[in-house]
Amino acid sequence: MRRQIQRLFRRLPATPTAFTLPSPEGEGNCPELPAGLGDGQNACMAVGGDGNGQAPEPPLRVESREELVYLLGEACELEHGLLCEYLYAQFSLKRSVQEGVTPEQLARIQAWELAIIDVVKQEMLHLSLATNILTAIGAAPHFERPNFPILSRWYPPDVQIALVPFGERALRHFMFLERPEGMSLRDAEGFGAVGHMRPPSNDDPQLTGGAEEWHTVGHLYRGIERGLAHLVDRYGESDVFIGPPNAQATTQVFEWPELTAVTSLASASSAIEIIVEQGEGARGDWVNSHFGKFVGILEDYLAVRRADPSFEPARPVIPVFLREPPDVDLVTLIEDPLTRRVADVFNATYEVTLQVQSRYFVHHGETPDELETLAKTAKHLMNWVMRSLGPMMTALPVGPQHAGQTAGPAFEIVRPAFFVLPHRDAAWKILRERFETLADVSLKLAEDPGLAGMKQIATNFQGFASDLRRHLTARAAVPTS
Repeated sequence: MRRQIQRLFRRLPATPTAFTLPSPEGEGNCPELPAGLGDGQNACMAVGGDGNGQAPEPPLRVESREELVYLLGEACELEHGLLCEYLYAQFSLKRSVQEGVTPEQLARIQAWELAIIDVVKQEMLHLSLATNILTAIGAAPHFERPNFPILSRWYPPDVQIALVPFGERALRHFMFLERPEGMSLRDAEGFGAVGHMRPPSNDDPQLTGGAEEWHTVGHLYRGIERGLAHLVDRYGESDVFIGPPNAQATTQVFEWPELTAVTSLASASSAIEIIVEQGEGARGDWVNSHFGKFVGILEDYLAVRRADPSFEPARPVIPVFLREPPDVDLVTLIEDPLTRRVADVFNATYEVTLQVQSRYFVHHGETPDELETLAKTAKHLMNWVMRSLGPMMTALPVGPQHAGQTAGPAFEIVRPAFFVLPHRDAAWKILRERFETLADVSLKLAEDPGLAGMKQIATNFQGFASDLRRHLTARAAVPTS
């Protein structure tokens, strides 16, 4: 299994390992984490579990469709939040030796970025699978979330999500959020649990959904899985899975082989198993999971820092907002005029991506070709536009009151209701209009000598607008009588 971790960085020289991985035969060896983690904690710190330290968490109480929808909404928010956290860390990475790193260090940074990108893609898959389950039980897609930082007022006290630049603190925080169920692990500095939570009582009728105390991603999803099984026992499978399968994301359009429609308890359980295995590992085997990948990146990062204590892989970014959000008390506002314009394009791109995804999941009347266009547009917005815009933004200054610091995208949520465009023709016209506007603004920004890359982004937006215009023209030519 040690070789599996090293394959993540196979293009780089091998580094000394600081921890022992479990044997591939599953003999119950204790998988210690990198030196210094949580004052010597390791995966066997949890008591009452099996040889891999997997202590069972108390079960969640899910006895109504409303509670199930509530928890699935939390799951979607969690996947969405993790996705943004990982993108922020990726965008914060330095891009050239001109930023104060050696060629060898830059090669390591690039390898870490590839590993993070792999995790990001799987988080997108997880959000799609969770949305499929929501759709399958008759609920609407849930792409809204609180603005960052997301503290304990929204989730159980020890579940906090914030935007942190790449480094030891970020990696330890990622490991904490993705840790296997039952593993005793402390969060990174500054992320300690705040307050306590009172779980629902046994006599709670659950006529409306409400918060429950879960501690890991796996704990939440296992509770959802048991809740689905309970409802199937009570009502029967056909009365639980009532949503349309053709309103779900599938492999045929999104090209993830694991992405299938949820139509039964078995297919829902399969979707949950994929999410949990990719995140925390297959019931104890965490080496190839998100948790294991972050363990491997952290080990490699610490080795480079030991060789060069001055090594800083990330730009001096801080999350910045264009406007004060209503749900966060203290934020940093962008002062630099050019940075504000680029951040506005980033936020608009993020918002229109959510609008395209929402339209895909609440579509009505679109042809298969039109649905494929929506899916490809959402993917290309992430892979082409946001992946280019993010590093551009993190190279720009915040402003004179934050000298030496650069702008990290805050993934601003303006109004969640704006994501859903329910009327087909109006939705397509609004999306086309947004892409045309974004193309025009990007072309103007490309005139700045430091933002030449905006020209390609403008070309991408023009292509998206052209694709939508083609469908609108074809539909308008079809007789309505």
